[in-house]
Amino acid sequence: MAPSFVRSSKFRHVFGTGAKRPDNSYENIKVSGSAWDTNLVKVNPKYLSVNLKAGGGGSFAVIPLERTGKLQDNLPCFNGHSAPVLDTDFNPFNDNIIASSAEDCKVMIWNIPEEGLKENITTPVISLNGHDRKVGHVLFHPVADNVLASASGDLTVRIWDITNGEEKVQLNGHSEIIQSLTWSYNGSLLCTSCRDKTIRVFDVRAGKIAMETSGHQGVKGSRAVWMGDLDKVATTGFSRTSDRQLFVYDTKNFSTPIVQENIDTSSGVLMPFYDNDTRMIYLAGKGDGNIRYYEFVDDNQQLYFLSEYKSSEPQRGMGFLPKRAVDTAEVEVARLYKLHSTAVEPISFRVPRKSDNFASDIYTDTCDGKPALTCEEFFSGKDANPILFSLKDGFVPIKREFSVDNAAAAASLAQNEEKMPTTEKELKEAYKEMKKEIEQLKSTITQKDVKIRQLEAQLEQMNLEK
Repeated sequence: MAPSFVRSSKFRHVFGTGAKRPDNSYENIKVSGSAWDTNLVKVNPKYLSVNLKAGGGGSFAVIPLERTGKLQDNLPCFNGHSAPVLDTDFNPFNDNIIASSAEDCKVMIWNIPEEGLKENITTPVISLNGHDRKVGHVLFHPVADNVLASASGDLTVRIWDITNGEEKVQLNGHSEIIQSLTWSYNGSLLCTSCRDKTIRVFDVRAGKIAMETSGHQGVKGSRAVWMGDLDKVATTGFSRTSDRQLFVYDTKNFSTPIVQENIDTSSGVLMPFYDNDTRMIYLAGKGDGNIRYYEFVDDNQQLYFLSEYKSSEPQRGMGFLPKRAVDTAEVEVARLYKLHSTAVEPISFRVPRKSDNFASDIYTDTCDGKPALTCEEFFSGKDANPILFSLKDGFVPIKREFSVDNAAAAASLAQNEEKMPTTEKELKEAYKEMKKEIEQLKSTITQKDVKIRQLEAQLEQMNLEK
């Protein structure tokens, strides 16, 4: 009999453990019922953000990580949006700054009080106005300070300088709804997945598509995540026969995926998360209770299944804790925050080790939460990799002040105030304007339908003549 060999890997025995509920989780949260495909929850080393269900507006909660257990019924929240909040993202270089996007076509930047919210906050630090349709995704730049990307139903991605509310670049080329955003390791490129089944990589500062390829061919949602410094992109989606898939693309030859993995036949969208330090990919399916994790080996460009965390309770969304905040004393390599229908449960992934010493073979230098570039340097064409540090001595969050251009902030807030009716007369006038706009849109659609039928008739006539 031929000898059998087991592949050597430091992460082959990684196991996941859910937090004890309700003491070590976050309970009694009224989670948003929006059908828009986002993760609904984000996390940084200090806070947890959750999109909330709100009547007649949009709100989200920011909860200090140490405040576990059952939360109060009237949870203080940020509620400046006039329509449901669809996505949030923490600034990677300032733990007290968060961006939000909503169905009201706005992106807002908020300052989080150091001790957490004590009361509702309705006025953002600055509001970014420019999108014409609901804004489904926001994502901060991984290297440059105060640079934010937003994706909207108007089929554009806009890159912002949030210090003065200025739109710096607009990325066009999508023909359907944009389903996910992911920055490259140094942030010079931005990858998107789209409902038109195409994966696109943009040269951000040039405002042009650098490369594109055909993605998953199923009709359901697709996601993309950049694989750190490997210059590869992992995508999740569905096949034509509704199999859930995981692809890996090499940006040096973007036409065909180097890895094509069929996962299963479940219907939930797979949310991918990548850890550049361990080369591990975590897949959490919406509506699933399981989290699968894989290791990618770049030497032979192979993806190896490691194991899966199993649970009988389905997840609505998932947040991934930045690596700088993991518990090295417990040899924790990742922590995911699982969103239930009314709660958030931390799930810790650990490597089994008996030694109390720092596992230097497990923890390579990781991103330390300091920007390598200013916003001006990035848009002037400069590139830099993330600044790294060792986790051996632990991570201490640094409090950084965030300042904006006062004139820009005042202008953005004044624009919001002008658009928000307050009196009964203003509400009636706004209603009449909206009704008029709807009628105009209906008329435009009718005219286009007539033109389409005319063109179809002409085409049919030409085919008959042939």
